[in-house]
This record gives sequence, C-alpha cells and structure tokens, in this order.
Amino acid sequence: MDITQSFYDEMATQYEKLFLDWQSTTREQAVILDRIFKDNGFDANAHVLDCACGIGTQSIGLAALGYQVSASDISDGELAEATTRANNNGVRITFKHADFRNMSEVFPEQFDIVIAMDNALPHMLTRTDLESAVKSILGQTKGGGIFVASIRDYDSLLEKKPSHSTPYIHKTDKGQRVSFQTWVWDDDRYHLIQYIIDDEESLQIKKFECDYRATRQEELTHLLLANGCSKVTWIQPADSGFYQPIVVARKV
Repeated sequence: MDITQSFYDEMATQYEKLFLDWQSTTREQAVILDRIFKDNGFDANAHVLDCACGIGTQSIGLAALGYQVSASDISDGELAEATTRANNNGVRITFKHADFRNMSEVFPEQFDIVIAMDNALPHMLTRTDLESAVKSILGQTKGGGIFVASIRDYDSLLEKKPSHSTPYIHKTDKGQRVSFQTWVWDDDRYHLIQYIIDDEESLQIKKFECDYRATRQEELTHLLLANGCSKVTWIQPADSGFYQPIVVARKV
C-alpha cells in the first residue's frame, strides 16, 4: 500500500472533521458543480464519474440533485465511508476501487462528465504519472464530454513555498475543532502533515502524512490539450464560489 492509500484509509473516519458541517458542504458544492455543468451544456441527465470520490463529498451531493453517478477511489477506507454516507442520504451510487491512472481496467463505459476534486491530481508525483492520469481519465470521457477538476493555487504557493496552511477553526455547540497542515518542500514536491485537533468532548489529536507535487495550471492545461481536449478553461474561486481553482476541459 502506498502513502496515498494509507493517508486516506487512516483519515477516512476523521475526514468529516475538516468541515464545519459536511452535510451542508455536499449540498453547496453540488450546486456549484451543477452550475458549471449547465454552463457547459449538461443537465441532470448526464452520467457522471467521480474518479477521486473520497468520502463522497461531491458524488453524494450530485446524486441528490438527480445525476446518475458512479464513483471510485484508491482508498478502500474512504469507499466504505462513502458507501455508508450514500446510504444514509438515500442516494444510489456505484462505488468501485480504482486508480485513476488505470480507469479502463475498472470502468468499461465512458461518461458525459468526469470529476476529480479536492486536489486529487497533485498526488501524481511525476509528470509521467500526471500524464498517465490525464490520459486515463480522458479515456473514460465521451467525445464532447467534460473533465472537471480542482487543485490548489500552486502558481501562487510556489512563489513563497509556505511552511503551513491557514488553520481552520470550527466552533460547535460541544467545543471546537482545529485543522491545519504543515508542508516541507523539496523543489516542486512537498511532504504534508494534516493535523486534526478535536476539542469538543475530550481532546483528541490526529495526524496524517502524505506527499504531493505542486502542479501549475499551465502544465495541466498543456497535458489536457495534448491528450484530446479542444478547450481548457480555469475558473477561479472568486468566480465559482469553490475554495480551489477549477479546470474545465472539453474532450474532442
């Protein structure tokens, strides 16, 4: 098991604590994605693949809006959590274990829309792996379909290479939760430690470690255009309402 799988397997039951209200977040992000889909000519009749679904934050919200959703992830721990949450929300989603570098091994069909949100692509630590992921994902996207992904604003982060993220402090009726990350840089890669401090009923401190490669928007744009996309558009947080830049790529 590699570090990415371990990171998400171990964090699966704690991931919800990164949000003040995970349930509300699923609805809010589904509305944002639905607007992007409609701006690109799709509605709830579209078949969507969430190829980095995590605990179902986007896939469950989209299914609740009526989209036909399939979902996959490399973490069995997160897939188990996502399955439980989908059942609790009364939505039907097909969940499968898959590495998004090898999607065709798991999904024989193509989709109108494929998404990979929450900074999933920068887990690819080399340009070769990133290109493999792009080729694989676009291979599961129908002609005329779109690929939608979000990544951190690495163009800005690489200028200063900060040592940590801004803490999120969520106050609840039981106390508070604090989450933040520390980053140790090695050129364009960084080792991340995610801390989650839960001080609601009793103090609990958890930490989870993983590696990322800072992916510039220009690099991802080039790979998408070179591997079958006719148009690539970036939507910044001020325009989308989402917390990370979003790329929308139209497949030929």
